[in-house]
Amino acid sequence: MKKKIIFMIINMNVGGTEKALLNMIDEIPKDKYDITLLMLENYGEFLKYVPSEVQIEYLKGYDSIKNLLNEPPLRIALNFMKKGNIRNAIKIAYFYLISKLTKNRGIYFHHVLRFSPVLDNVYDLAVAYAGPMDFISFFVLNKIKANKKVQWIHFDITKIGFDQHFVSKVYNKFDKIFVVSKEGKNKLIKALPMLKGKAETFHNMMSKELIVNKANKGIGFNDDFNGFRILTVGRLSKEKGQDLTIKVLAKLKENGYNVRWYCIGEGNARQEYEQLIKKYKVENDYILLGANSNPYPFMKQCDIYVQSSRHEGFCITLSEAKCFNNPIISTNFTGASEQIFHGRTGILVNFDEREMFYGIKQLLEDNKIREKISENLQNEVVD
Repeated sequence: MKKKIIFMIINMNVGGTEKALLNMIDEIPKDKYDITLLMLENYGEFLKYVPSEVQIEYLKGYDSIKNLLNEPPLRIALNFMKKGNIRNAIKIAYFYLISKLTKNRGIYFHHVLRFSPVLDNVYDLAVAYAGPMDFISFFVLNKIKANKKVQWIHFDITKIGFDQHFVSKVYNKFDKIFVVSKEGKNKLIKALPMLKGKAETFHNMMSKELIVNKANKGIGFNDDFNGFRILTVGRLSKEKGQDLTIKVLAKLKENGYNVRWYCIGEGNARQEYEQLIKKYKVENDYILLGANSNPYPFMKQCDIYVQSSRHEGFCITLSEAKCFNNPIISTNFTGASEQIFHGRTGILVNFDEREMFYGIKQLLEDNKIREKISENLQNEVVD
């Protein structure tokens, strides 16, 4: 009889967490395991890549409680008051204030989910996979029947909003906690020592062969630029740090370097970044390419790959970039030093405009360093 696994996630938008999940699902033998993907929201570019053998389900009634989870409860209570719904306003305010006073968000979640039944099926393993969304952790523990339950952490707990009191109560109820980098695991244990016996490192899974095959099937750059192409891949958000790269490009252009910077990704910081691009007058040389579920042709064809994140849990795009042996510069976020050997397989810099500028300058001017990094990457096992 097949074992049953259920993964719970927010949606399947183009992102590192979702990509890591797809990679893991691809590796799980379908003749031994029945896999269910439970999603809060029915959308995402990566949905089309979920194998047909995987059963996709959506949390019933999520649309009716989404605002209760994502908006400030007191604002929701005020809106109920304005509509004359005094009873619901009092309930929301009451359960929110009790949860604040007791430092137990579970009280509020219990109220929100009071009409949501426990799922019918019994699973061998249930995984709260979605990262820093406490609701998913709570749901897996309280509304899914499973012999074993796992919490997955894809983020740096010292950088993302982290309700330490809630987590100390909830995470200890999981059978295992997987963190995607050693450094990330150490930070978790330092913050919550009681989890030491349950926390383990589980790097994001990746197939170099699959990535290289996808690179060979795509088109990549289609302009006639003949200088150095620099590439960054990631959601357009402050945590991914593209704002730093715009300033660095402006400095490179001021110093006479023939470079063009391409950025693959989409997100809520696009408008801010478009304004920055105009401010630094690099409209012709900082190219926002938008979201692309197959960025690998660009990774293969670029001259330098830059990962500019302020913080990460591990960063799967950095692992993917290593598959193409092009020189890499990365900010030294959590997990970066587990992927890049500074000076050997890439250059690590602090999140600093000056450091990144000089790192790129070094690669642009010294062909031997570029060749050395490319050769070392070629000899490294990336899998």
